[in-house]
Amino acid sequence: MASRVLSGMQPSGLMHLGNLLGALENWKTLQAQHECFFFAADWHALSTNYADTSRLKEFTQELLIDWLAAGIDPNRATIFIQSQVPEHAILHLLLSMIIPIPWLERNPTYKEKQEEIKEKDLSTYGFLGYPVLQSADILLYKPDLVPVGKDQLPHLELTREVGRRFNSLYTPVFPEPKEYLTQFPKVLGIDGRKMSKSYHNTINLSDTEPTVRQKLKTMVTDPARVRRTDAGNPELCPVYDFHKIFSTDLTIKQVDTDCRTAAIGCIDCKRQVADAMVERFAPMWETRATVMARPKQAQDVVEEGRKRASVVAKETMGEVKEAMKI
Repeated sequence: MASRVLSGMQPSGLMHLGNLLGALENWKTLQAQHECFFFAADWHALSTNYADTSRLKEFTQELLIDWLAAGIDPNRATIFIQSQVPEHAILHLLLSMIIPIPWLERNPTYKEKQEEIKEKDLSTYGFLGYPVLQSADILLYKPDLVPVGKDQLPHLELTREVGRRFNSLYTPVFPEPKEYLTQFPKVLGIDGRKMSKSYHNTINLSDTEPTVRQKLKTMVTDPARVRRTDAGNPELCPVYDFHKIFSTDLTIKQVDTDCRTAAIGCIDCKRQVADAMVERFAPMWETRATVMARPKQAQDVVEEGRKRASVVAKETMGEVKEAMKI
């Protein structure tokens, strides 16, 4: 019997290359082997973007289009929007009644994000309590596996602790979801830092070919290679990281040699990786254009997904209410 898998993603901006390589490619593999539930976590986006919700619907729609374009298949996976299944909010409320505040305050992300995102006031209940909503998202579907990177393991363990506390206070309802460890590649942005919406250094899945090529032209390279005749060190060059992701083994080896001997300049090196990226993106762009031409398609997908998700969510909530005698 196939395992049940659950994963979600915040629509807090346009999907970028890091999202594709770090999550969507993995989801494509999982959907072929397991019963998968993938959701757009629009309520979670409010935990940091509550002050400006003007583009939330737009980002949610774009996220769904990118998922479909990247190969997430509604015939193999249940694709839905968090806010369209109200049981997420109901279970969040009930779990918030039993979780000790120190459990939330010890969450490493709580203090880290407050330090990183100085321009926003994150001293809100919604931000402090978002792990409870995350726990509700997961426990509601009783998944066997939750795809996570190592940095997200504390979040999943908190979910298990919340489930254990509920089971000990009432009647056991929630099984303990196991982590499905994924090796998220560290994808660098065009400025050499980690690719992130907040750094404005992304190559977006919705970018056109000319935009992708132009962004790559501005990408930083080995800082020690100032002149065309200077020998470079490809291991210090973010462009070479893209070669290792998109280029053939033969090209990677040739670029390594040519860079170290100054046989190739950075402009030509970037052009080669741009060609490889465009070849990889072309089928996705074609699918994206098809989905964009049929706006109702994404709506139909999430409506069908809502129905499927709601069946599971209502069943779990029935068990929860019976356990709590409410």
